[in-house]
This record gives sequence, C-alpha cells and structure tokens, in this order.
Amino acid sequence: MDGMVRYFLNHWSALVPILAAVVLAVSWGRSPAAAAMVLVFAALMGAVLAAVQHAEVVAHRVGEPLGALVLAVAVTIIEVGLIVTLMISTGDKAAALARDTVFAAIMITCNGIVGLSLLVGAVRRGVAVFNPEGTGAALATVATLATLSLVLPTFTTSEPGPVFSSSQLAFAAVTSLVLYGVFVMVQTVRHPGDFLPVEGGPADRSGVDALYDFDEHSEPPTKRAAFSSLALLLVALIGVVGLAKVASPSIESGIEAAGLPASAIGVVIALLVLLPETLAAVRIARRDRVQISLNLALGSAMASIGLTIPAIAIASIWLEGPLMLGLGATQMVLLALTVVVGALTVVPGRATLLQGCVHLVLFSAFVFLAVSP
Repeated sequence: MDGMVRYFLNHWSALVPILAAVVLAVSWGRSPAAAAMVLVFAALMGAVLAAVQHAEVVAHRVGEPLGALVLAVAVTIIEVGLIVTLMISTGDKAAALARDTVFAAIMITCNGIVGLSLLVGAVRRGVAVFNPEGTGAALATVATLATLSLVLPTFTTSEPGPVFSSSQLAFAAVTSLVLYGVFVMVQTVRHPGDFLPVEGGPADRSGVDALYDFDEHSEPPTKRAAFSSLALLLVALIGVVGLAKVASPSIESGIEAAGLPASAIGVVIALLVLLPETLAAVRIARRDRVQISLNLALGSAMASIGLTIPAIAIASIWLEGPLMLGLGATQMVLLALTVVVGALTVVPGRATLLQGCVHLVLFSAFVFLAVSP
C-alpha cells in the first residue's frame, strides 16, 4: 500500500488526467449520485491542477516569451470552458457569469494572492521588496483592462442595461488582446529586467525557473517529456471542460440550496481556476522572490481579462441570451479601492505586514459581499 501511495505521489500529474478522462467517460450523459458526484468534483479539481502543472513543463521547455503564453492560454481555456459550459446549461440565468468570474479573478489575484505574497515575504524578512517599475506597469494594465471591459458597459447607452453593443464588444475584445500582447512583449523581450527581483542572487539571472517552480539550475525538460506533457495537458483540459458539464447541475443546485446569489458561481469558478497560481505564488514568496509572486498574480489577472473577454466575445456569437459585463455599484467600489490601494502599495517598492493585511481585508470584503450582497 505504501508503495502505491508513493508511486501516485511521484506520478500524480500523469495519472490524474487519465483518471479524469475515465471518470468523464463513465459519468457523461448521466446524473451521478451524491457519492459519485464527490468523485467527479475530485477529478475536476485534480484535472485543473494537473493541467497547470503540464503547462508549466511545456512553458519551461519552449522558454520566453512563448512560455508565458502557454501557461496563460491553458488557464484561460479552463476558465472559458467552465464559463461557457455553465452558460449553455443555465441559459439566461448565466448572463452575468462571465462578468462575475472575471471580476472574482481580479479580486482574488490583486488582493488575495498579492496580499498573501506580501504577508509571507514580510513575515520572512521583515519587509517584502519588489521592483515598482514592472509591478506598477502590470497593475496599470490590469486597471485599464478591467475598466474598459467591466466598468464601461454600465455607462454606455447603445444597448439597454450593463451590456455592450456588438461593435463595442468587438472593440473591447481587440483592445484587450492588444494590451495583453504588448505587455507580454515588454515583460519578456523589451524590458525583462523590470520584472526580475531587485536583489542579487540566482533569481536575478532568470525569472523563468522561479515562475514555473523549477530549480534554478535545472535543465529544460527533454522534447519527449515536453510532448508527453503536451498530450497530458490536452487530456486534462478535455477532462476539465467535460467534468464541468457533468458537475454544473450540482453546482447550481448547491448554490441555490445554500441560499447564495448566482454571482457565487463565478467566485467558485475563479477560486478553482486560480488555486494552482495561489499555491505557486505563496511557495515562491517563501523563497524570498516576492517579485515573481507579484508577476504571477498580476499576470493571472491580466490573462483572465485580456484572453477571457475576447474568447467569451467570440463564444457569444453562438450562445443565446444577453452577455452582461457591466459591474454593479458595490463591485465598482471594490475595484476602485483595489486599484488605489494597489498603486499605493507598489509605489515605494517595499511592503510590510500592513500592506499585506490591507489587501487580504479587501479580499475578505469581496468574498463576504459576494455571498451576502
């Protein structure tokens, strides 16, 4: 038994996608019982973790700037797959699901992950030190993307309600892609030094190993390992999207039974998708690489907007019902406060326990107001 456990722990990233595919094949087209649904949820979460793990292996092999895109695209496929699956199964009731999920991702990354990273870094060294130039540029890009995609629809008048017209949605999608693409180029090609740790040491040499959680001196994986990870990544992504379809009725009924608002579904999706990034960011911050943790957090927020909004815009051509993107008053207040606090945190290039706690309180306020609006 101990040997089997050790084997699974050593090879979990290869076994979990296959197990998820098996669970998907058995449960597809059926309504699993409560006990079987626990297995479906476990397989879904495992597939998400395995997908990100294999995306990191492929990214480490191809290097920058393609590496950052591989990881971002993999996470975006998971997020869009979950959103579209639930939108198809619930119809008009999920009109605001994309907005709720993207906004939740912003709050989780810019307050939850950033707060944890700063807190861990400050506890470890007294002060968390990072590069204000690169972090400030990332925060400015996130703020611009969020405003163009999630705030403006509340105030435009071409269509009734917090929705974009077709031309406005196309403009938001194109500008999101352009901004994200320019940021990736600046981060990986033109000014990579702005996004590396400010102190000397091995971490200054390259942020790639730290970002993908490999040892600084490890060699990139072989072609065979990279192709194996690519194949398992595809299997894991299929498992995520398929299992989300199987689990969607249970997710909806669970939210309703708990008396929670429909927006809580978006929070659940964002928490599931961003779980690997959260664990990686905290692990990296414990190694005195707060800058890399902030890159991961803000990069995830950027990808969530810059890639998800265009993908949802394309999917809306086939999806029935409205696509509500405009934030409500409470959400806009939280977003504005997050941007202001984030800017004040970034400007000095250093943070104490206080800044980490402030961001975590903002994250707690978001979660509380999401379940009790």
